[in-house]
Amino acid sequence: RIDPDGHGQVLIYPYYNARPAAEGSFVTAISVTNIAAKPKAVKVRVHEGKAGAEVLDFNLFLDSRDVWTAGIIGLGESAGLVTSDLSCTSLAPAGGPVPVAPFRNSAYVGDLLGDGLDRTYEGYIEILEMGTIEPGTDLERAISHAAGYGRQPNCIGLPATDDVPPGLTKPSGGLMGNVSYININQGTDFSVDAIALSYWSDKVQWSPPGRALPDLASASPASSVVIDSREDGDTLYATRWVNGRDAVSALFMSDRVLNEYTVEPAIKAATEWVLTMPTKRFYVNRVRSEAPFLVGAPNASRSAYHCEPVAERNGSPKYYDRETQDVGGTIDFAAGIPHPQRLLCGAASAMTFNVNAGSAPAVRIFAPTQTANYVLLNAGWINGWLDFEMQPESYRQSHEASRLRAPAGSTTAIDLTTGNARTGLTVTYVGLPVIGFAAQSYSTTGLPGVSTTVLSNYGGQFSHRFVRAIEVSP
Repeated sequence: RIDPDGHGQVLIYPYYNARPAAEGSFVTAISVTNIAAKPKAVKVRVHEGKAGAEVLDFNLFLDSRDVWTAGIIGLGESAGLVTSDLSCTSLAPAGGPVPVAPFRNSAYVGDLLGDGLDRTYEGYIEILEMGTIEPGTDLERAISHAAGYGRQPNCIGLPATDDVPPGLTKPSGGLMGNVSYININQGTDFSVDAIALSYWSDKVQWSPPGRALPDLASASPASSVVIDSREDGDTLYATRWVNGRDAVSALFMSDRVLNEYTVEPAIKAATEWVLTMPTKRFYVNRVRSEAPFLVGAPNASRSAYHCEPVAERNGSPKYYDRETQDVGGTIDFAAGIPHPQRLLCGAASAMTFNVNAGSAPAVRIFAPTQTANYVLLNAGWINGWLDFEMQPESYRQSHEASRLRAPAGSTTAIDLTTGNARTGLTVTYVGLPVIGFAAQSYSTTGLPGVSTTVLSNYGGQFSHRFVRAIEVSP
């Protein structure tokens, strides 16, 4: 389940950005805290934004009550990770801080989406608890911070084989995390909580660095708990799945994404939405695509097999101003994409909002290039909210897409108002597995009455709200 209290066995950081830009590059600062009384062995994976391919993985060992921090920065040719933290990692098996760990492209070379290292400048991060380290073991002594402030563990003999280290038991939770996107030149900072998953695994998930597993799809048991909130009451759905990828995807399945936007000229406002699909890589690659994504053999020749239709030629996402007025017409979504449907591309996408002037907007917050989309608004609608449907209804009716079908009879539904339970149900989760947030920036620099020598930039972030659509049959 998604843990409503913000801590668990898995953390998903919905976005990172270190792209060089004329208006200043971002540094993505991440932190993970172990709030538990026992140490943890965790897997850290960084994924690029186009296909969700891995660009860095390593093992991190957190002492009890420990905090580990790092930054993702631009290194010129690629992005990379830097840290001065003293916690033990497989990046520095002898202990001490890691000067720099460049991101690599080996996992996506040849996937037809571009082999260049510039893909590593945008993406998302996941941290998976492989197990709990029991006190008094050799591993616990190796990774323990000695009594006193700023003490460095010796990190001697960190495990590096497939054998489960002695004293490593099943995951027990207690990880929480944060991420900040800092632009020093602009003087802005957008901060977001990592999404925490509880009860991801009931068994040890150990692997040495460089192994493909564990990943999000390693969930054990393969079951999910989802609460669907509606006007007539909330319902809890507990579903048993055939595999872990579907169990995790079910947690994020959303039919619509809701959030606000502003592009007010008076405060030089800009808005970008981040839409990340952390399980997409388990369903889509250059040779296949499976539900809940567009089903079928992708047309790899156009190098866009990773795109999903979200608005048709004669339709669009629905948006309103702050006085409840519907714009009443279409908007130009993903301007410039030469396909019959407007497309949402990338495992981690950024959508830029701007007044519709017939061209791409000049001002962007994160300056995305690999997975950039544009929402060009009607000129009179400079602030309000957007109701973003993940796929158009007519498209769903003609394609086996945007649905995650659970095995027959595998779901129990509990009415949280009455407590009544129904068992043996067959359910379908409609939409796409998505997480993310909206970032808004504002500036008073250069406005009348404001000192030209004072930098007055501001940034804020707002988590997306979601509407589920769960179809139930006896």
